[in-house]
Amino acid sequence: MSTSEPTVTLNKDRQRFELIIDGKRSLVAYVQPDDHTLALTHTEVHPDLEGKGIGSRLVQQTLEYVEQHNLKIVPLCPFVAVYLKRHPEWNRVVSTDYSEADF
Repeated sequence: MSTSEPTVTLNKDRQRFELIIDGKRSLVAYVQPDDHTLALTHTEVHPDLEGKGIGSRLVQQTLEYVEQHNLKIVPLCPFVAVYLKRHPEWNRVVSTDYSEADF
């Protein structure tokens, strides 16, 4: 029986969501303009893990966390913006109170 897939964890001190696979860290960085909104600013996949769908998994699990905690996002990161275009069902967690111009 296999163990569960690695999952994203929130590192509040560094303002990022982290996914560690085989000891290699990938992340989605954010800034928090208010108590209910996270502006996702940057996605970074460890170079050894690129091309393996890690970025998509990282963003999906980040969005799941956001939804579970009744938060909203502002997609400032180009990778997150492309993910949302490919998965429009996640637009439900996009903030209508902020836009990219606010940052």
